[in-house]
Amino acid sequence: MTVLEVIQRSADFLGKKSVDSPRLQAELLLAHVLRIPRMQLYLNFERVLSPAEEDMLRQLVKRRGAREPLQLIVGSTSFCGLEIAVNRHVLIPRPETELLAEQGWLFLNERSTDDAEGTNPPSGAAERDQEHGRRKCSALDFGTGSGCLAIALAIKCPLRRILALDLVPEALELARNNAVRQEVADRIDFLLGNGLESLPRGVRFDLILANPPYIPSVDIDGLQPEVRDHDPRVALDGGPDGLHFYRHLSSGAGEFLKSDGRIMLELGDGQEKDVADLFGKENWVVESMLKDYTQCPRILIARKTV
Repeated sequence: MTVLEVIQRSADFLGKKSVDSPRLQAELLLAHVLRIPRMQLYLNFERVLSPAEEDMLRQLVKRRGAREPLQLIVGSTSFCGLEIAVNRHVLIPRPETELLAEQGWLFLNERSTDDAEGTNPPSGAAERDQEHGRRKCSALDFGTGSGCLAIALAIKCPLRRILALDLVPEALELARNNAVRQEVADRIDFLLGNGLESLPRGVRFDLILANPPYIPSVDIDGLQPEVRDHDPRVALDGGPDGLHFYRHLSSGAGEFLKSDGRIMLELGDGQEKDVADLFGKENWVVESMLKDYTQCPRILIARKTV
């Protein structure tokens, strides 16, 4: 079969399986099989696929038809223009989270370079040097997952040092590998731990970023199969009302921020008032509630009052 024929057949199959944008999905899978940019497919519609290429595409299309996410099938996704590897241990980064990354690097780059602690990374692998590096981190990526936020900050803020925290060892290992691929691993410290209690004593950040789990537990079973069956539940489940991690951060994050630091958080749909109230009760000033591409309130920016 030709490129055009397999695209049409694959798109028809995916459409019958209720996959969104079936033609686009078919093209992306074929581009992955042929190892060419998707747009080059349009210049090669008459090319005949080899039996091996047909068989590989057929297997991938079946997986997508079973509602396995495209990103897991091809093993990576794009985030802020960066190729980030993903697997079943991490939440697949969403486009909305790019807004959080952008706000983070804009804030850090607006601050004086005199405040850029951690410009010089630890010189050795000894534990005390690692601890020293963490104490000089400019930003905390709380629940780093694939490492996409920490890596974006490290690339856009070359004078800053980032601490990436996660409670899943496999996620932290993937984040570290992604940082190596993007050549910023020397400016990101990776810490295995569960919550703010895991942070080194005395550390203070200019910025805390988080895209925490925010789906109410009872709503998870009703999510799309791509999310419900493939994103790790630990990255989705925000407790009975979806606000568990916002309570944790509102009550404890202030002691880890410098006096003029900021916390920036991604929110779930319709959570803006509840989260703002939580932070207000803990003596935070909510400075902004930014909207995403669909005009839904998505990013909370707050500072702690004295």
